[in-house]
Amino acid sequence: MNENTTSQNPELLRRLLRAKDRMDAASNEDWPVSRLASVSCVSEAHFARSFKEAFGVPPHRYLLTRRIERATAQLRDTDLPITDIAFRTGWRSLGTFGRTFRDITGRSPGEVRVQERAARRGFESVPACILSAAHRPDLRIAVLEKRRRLADGTKGAQPKEVP
Repeated sequence: MNENTTSQNPELLRRLLRAKDRMDAASNEDWPVSRLASVSCVSEAHFARSFKEAFGVPPHRYLLTRRIERATAQLRDTDLPITDIAFRTGWRSLGTFGRTFRDITGRSPGEVRVQERAARRGFESVPACILSAAHRPDLRIAVLEKRRRLADGTKGAQPKEVP
């Protein structure tokens, strides 16, 4: 959430999160501001303004982002035709999907499919547990301690000296 959210009412934030969760769960559905506002029990104008203040983007842009994320995952992980992926992720037109996808990612859906799969090929012989470990955050020390050490300019893995 945005740093400005501290000025918003906690009850309103819960309602906004409810609407955001609904969009996440069903990003393939239509989510006009009127529907989101009714989920949040506020007026349309208040919802749109509050959502942008809380999350840093308007509701429609947030929904587009979620749809593109899901489409990218399906392009990478399935053999579904691009047309099917477009419709499954909430687009009503293949042309609109392709144009919006390229505008957001800088690549066409077909290019993304080829590049994502090529990048994945090099790791096929590496066991999944090793890949997971390599991408796991280094949490040998507390996050706050890491931040303090970074602020002090010391290395995060060094133990703190006790006088």
